[in-house]
Amino acid sequence: MHIVTLAGSPKIHSKSSSLLAYLSQRLSQDAAFVQHFSLQDLHVPALLSGDVAHPSIMALQAAVAEADGVIIASPVYKASFSGVLKTILDVLPQDALAHKTVLPVASGGSLAHLLALDYALKPVLSALKAQEILSGVFAVDNQIQIDTQPITIEPSLRGRLDQAAQQFAHALRCRRSYADTTTLAYSA
Repeated sequence: MHIVTLAGSPKIHSKSSSLLAYLSQRLSQDAAFVQHFSLQDLHVPALLSGDVAHPSIMALQAAVAEADGVIIASPVYKASFSGVLKTILDVLPQDALAHKTVLPVASGGSLAHLLALDYALKPVLSALKAQEILSGVFAVDNQIQIDTQPITIEPSLRGRLDQAAQQFAHALRCRRSYADTTTLAYSA
């Protein structure tokens, strides 16, 4: 399984990025190859100008194209996902998420932002032709402590992340199994 993670936080160390790190570690145990992209991995002037010919943007596009699944994380600001994430999604081709399983995760200051995944992020993922968008995980900021080493994630949140990782891996296996069966049927 090839998984790409997209971090929508402008910070290197953030609560939403901690969710990605936890999920990546969890999925790596299931023999998944996880490739991570964040603002720090991309050439910012190329990203802001939409220069899709820049090598860092081309690497992002290629990785997403090759991925079986994508995990997208963002902090929630003003009831929506971050502008950084929107800028990253904007340099992807219009059908970049076609035939991919997508797991959105977000962190925010309160449960009042819980619906940001459904009402703000999922429509954009659908516009990128994502056909299977899992329900996702929303974390309240006080459930994650990034100022401790190791980072502390509240047990109830850890349980929801574990469940999401299992569902994501299962969906990827099912999609791969279906693709393999379809390929065999057409080649016979």
